[in-house]
Order: sequence, then structure tokens, then C-alpha cells
Amino acid sequence: MDNRDEVREFLTSRRAKITPAQAGLPAGTRRRVPGLRRSEVAALADVSVEYYAKLERGNLAGVSPAVLEAVARALQLDDAERAHLLHLAQAAEGSDALARPRLRSGRQRALHTSLQWVLDAITTGAAFVVNGRLDLLATNQLARAFFSDIYGSHHTQPPNLARYQFLDSAAHRFYANWELAADMTVDVLRTEAGRNPHDKDLHDLVGELSTLSDAFRTRWGAHNVTRHGTGTKQFHHPVVGDLTLDWESLAITAEPGLTLTVYTPEPGSPSAESVNLLATWAATQEAGSATQ
Repeated sequence: MDNRDEVREFLTSRRAKITPAQAGLPAGTRRRVPGLRRSEVAALADVSVEYYAKLERGNLAGVSPAVLEAVARALQLDDAERAHLLHLAQAAEGSDALARPRLRSGRQRALHTSLQWVLDAITTGAAFVVNGRLDLLATNQLARAFFSDIYGSHHTQPPNLARYQFLDSAAHRFYANWELAADMTVDVLRTEAGRNPHDKDLHDLVGELSTLSDAFRTRWGAHNVTRHGTGTKQFHHPVVGDLTLDWESLAITAEPGLTLTVYTPEPGSPSAESVNLLATWAATQEAGSATQ
């Protein structure tokens, strides 16, 4: 899959974010572009203007690691952006083909039984597994209760957190800071698109969300990538109300491309009491379903 458009838009967007002052250059007058000029990036990276223009047209195939590092340094890329640039370069020349995991759709992916056992062993937090498209592939009982809105209103299988985020009005109530949560969702998808540019299901999802959601389309066009592995989020759950939960995301070694995430409350906090209540509600709901 040709990723030149992706490369061009990423490099252009990063160049537009750097001011001459941030780069240690004189601002000058009569600047017609936001951020740095191509010639200024070329000078900072110690390459010719013609060569940098070629890179910014999307031609990363065959570019040496030293040049990629010089460009990353000139554009002041952070660690996540550097990794994204490397993934784009690898995809451009096909060197990622063997290392790339064979992608299967969520409907076809059979997870190890032991992974479900691990999820079920976590009883004080909402534990779930997603792929890079944010398909919700496996959960423990508490996570099923935590995501009750998604399971209750979405018939597409597996449920997808990005679809819920941008296409379901309930998400604006569920996420206390919807804007931040939306940014993080797009960051994850954009990073995955750079890492696995041949994922047709991901391209279809991005196309669907871009068509149906202005909020998604605007964020996707910003080409932002950020590493998200831990933090704190606030939610408003339809059953137990406000929750403040810490979260950790862990890559699953035996299942490349999948991530295990656990949401847990601070012990002894009001959120911990609410999570205990949610666990009781979840057990009651599942017991009721089993007897029907």
C-alpha cells in the first residue's frame, strides 16, 4: 500500500508546528507558511533542499537511519513521533513485511483460553483486550459492566471503542473529558496506521469515521501521535455515576498487536466503593441472564 500521502501530510504537519524561534532561527519578514520553510528544515537536517523536498513529497524508501534521525531532530519530534516516522519509512520500503504480525479481523481471532482466565482472575478492576483498531476482543466481568453502554447499544461485533467514541452520543456522557478521550483514541488509530499500513479493516474504520464524524475527521487530519500507556481518566457510568480510575496498558507478548488494559480505582477512594457496587451489579445481571 502506497503511504506517500501519509508521509507527506505527517512531515508537513510537523514542520508547520515548529516556529523559527523554537528552531533558533531568525523569524525574518514576509513568511508565507506557518512554521518553518522547507529550506530551513533542510539546513537544520544538513541535507539539500531538493533532497528534503523529495522526502516531504512522501518518498521515504531507502532513506538511511541517519537522515531519518536528522530530520526528526530538525522537526523536534518526540519519541512517539520518531517511532511513527520510522514505521512510515519501513512501510515505504517494505522492510516491515516479515516483522509485521499477520493481521486477522476481530471476528476471526481466537484468543488463548488462558488469556480469558487471566482476565477473569482480575476482580477489582475492569480488564479488557483490544487490538490496534480498538476492537474490544475480550473482557472480564467488571469490564463488561463498565462498558455496558457499548455492549447494550452496539450490534457490530466485536464492539469498537472508536465507533462508540465518535458515533454514539452516550460517549459524551460516559467520558467526563470527551475531548481528551477523543484525542487519545485518534492518536492510537493514527499510530496503528503508521505501524500497520496494510490493515484493510483499519482503513475501512477510518473511512467510516471520517465520513460520519467531523470531530474525528478534524483530529485525523492533524496527524498527531502520542504514546499512551498509563494515566488517570474520569468517567460517568450510567449505573454507579462518577468514577476516577487509573489505567495501565500492557502489550501481550503471545498475541502481537493486542493490548491488555486494566482500569482500577485508588484503594479506599469513593471510586473504589463505586467499583465494588458495579461488581455486585454485574454479578447480579449475569446471574439473572443465566437463569433466563
